[in-house]
Amino acid sequence: MINLSYSEENYLKAIYHLAVNGNGKVTTNSISEKLLTKPASVSDMIRKLSDKGVINYKKYQGVHLTRLGKQMALKVIRKHRLWEVFLVEKLNFNWDEVHEVAEQLEHIKSPLLIKRLDEFLKFPKYDPHGDPIPDENGDFAESQPIELNEMGEGNSGILVTIKDTSAPFLKYLDKLSIHPGVKIKVVEKIEYDGSMQIELSKGKVMHISKEVSGNLLVTEEL
Repeated sequence: MINLSYSEENYLKAIYHLAVNGNGKVTTNSISEKLLTKPASVSDMIRKLSDKGVINYKKYQGVHLTRLGKQMALKVIRKHRLWEVFLVEKLNFNWDEVHEVAEQLEHIKSPLLIKRLDEFLKFPKYDPHGDPIPDENGDFAESQPIELNEMGEGNSGILVTIKDTSAPFLKYLDKLSIHPGVKIKVVEKIEYDGSMQIELSKGKVMHISKEVSGNLLVTEEL
């Protein structure tokens, strides 16, 4: 396995996330926007990563991770999400506080440390935001969640993932007592603005906007 700098690892992780969220096509502009970097700097990094065999780039076709590039991106994502679990469960961080710290810890190179961390945490499948944690082979727990706003009236689901993991949104969900693992029932969908009335597993009923429901991913109960 080749060695990558912190910056190179961040690029691979960003390309992976953009590919997953954007139907596979990743442009230099989208990378620039995600990493808040100048397009010229992105072009320079793409050349470096291409020379190392972790990405392929063709003009008008975008950037694609090679098999090696995907493996390395998933290793960084695995470390990031395991550290988030550790920070929340063992050091009592709030879930809206852990991202920046995990961004630093994810670049630790020791495979043995991460293996021991996984064992110490009893092999968690999801991070505090509900995102699946890849195993050592890069495999995820199987899950096909849908956005809450796609669920019909009267149906229920278990919240598994939060799409928007920004601190303001997570703090807002804290106030509503909405966290991964909570059961949510759609009581009523408002046609006018796409908002909805929901009921949580503890019987708490509330009104949420279309934007909020679109950021909550659930596995629907049959």
